[in-house]
Amino acid sequence: MNPLQHFEVHLALFVLALVAIAVSNAWGMKRLGRAAWSGPWPRVAVLIPARDEERNIARCVVSLLRQDYPHLEIWVLDDHSTDDTRGIVAALQAQDGRLHLVEGKPLPPGWLGKTWACHQLAQRTSADLLLFVDADTYLHPQAVADAVAALCVHRADLLSALPRQEVGSWGERLVVPMLSWSIYTFLPLGIAQHVHWPAFSAFNGQFLLFRRQAYEQIGGHAAIRDQVVDDLALGRRLIAARLGWRLLDGSTRIRCRMYHSWREVREGLTKNLFAVFGHRLLPFVFVWVWLPIVFVWPSAGLVMWRLGWAPPGFSAPAATLTVFSSLLLWGLAYGRFRFPLYLIFLYPLSILLSAIIAFRSLAYTLGGATRWKGRPILRPSWRWF
Repeated sequence: MNPLQHFEVHLALFVLALVAIAVSNAWGMKRLGRAAWSGPWPRVAVLIPARDEERNIARCVVSLLRQDYPHLEIWVLDDHSTDDTRGIVAALQAQDGRLHLVEGKPLPPGWLGKTWACHQLAQRTSADLLLFVDADTYLHPQAVADAVAALCVHRADLLSALPRQEVGSWGERLVVPMLSWSIYTFLPLGIAQHVHWPAFSAFNGQFLLFRRQAYEQIGGHAAIRDQVVDDLALGRRLIAARLGWRLLDGSTRIRCRMYHSWREVREGLTKNLFAVFGHRLLPFVFVWVWLPIVFVWPSAGLVMWRLGWAPPGFSAPAATLTVFSSLLLWGLAYGRFRFPLYLIFLYPLSILLSAIIAFRSLAYTLGGATRWKGRPILRPSWRWF
């Protein structure tokens, strides 16, 4: 076996290992809505930071007002919106006393907008449980009750859930599903949720349910005030404190449409992707070079082989195994999270577009050019490892 064949066989084995993780998560990742709880229902405060969210806020708030939960209060902070976010919430507030509208204070130095908004919201309530949701989410009427039941049954201090991501434009269809795919195929939850290794974890800031005591113990949003990926930063502090967490499949209870165009996808992930790696340069570059090699080269090699252009020693059987294993891998993840299954055949393009955004994220972050919702994000310090 020549070196190229040897390498291609290892690519196939790597993808098969990821398939094994995805299969394990078919059992290891529980669905939101499966836990039964007969104990007392604690008081829940739903906290929503909102800046220029007139497109989403009504749908989000109305879905929360329809929750079948006995002890619920809803707090929306208007973070200096320039659109009609405040007016929409004020109109809904006049119809239901459970809804509270808060005017955000000026952003202090050293804080990011979202962390400052969430910090202010947490200070406005004394509820037992704090549920942070994004304004672009939409909840099933049983979502809060199901989340509280799961938190209590699993005796967790933090519960997060992966929503069903709604995708419209082609930019969304090709890139947004990659977020759920990456967690489902690289993180064996059956193991991760029972070890206290902060890097071996995943959380979703669109839906974070904290016990107040745990939130305060880890310092809340004040402790991660300058962190772009606040959900991972909070979750990892919680794990470092040896508190319990659960990540559930929330696709039957929570919907979210994060972006509405390719431009929004590009800008949103440019802000986040390098930060997800803790601004560690070499691991980031390795991952975003390795993924195209694993998932693009075998397909491209088979096309070249059929055209008679393949390099000497190219192993068509190994490449074919890698491609079929990759289709199975994408099918397992996309089927679980209810994405259109025809998208699995476009996975090489999804990988390439994601890699392009990743290196854009690297360049913009290191260059101090990242902005979000009209605010600059200060250039962070970075590390090699």
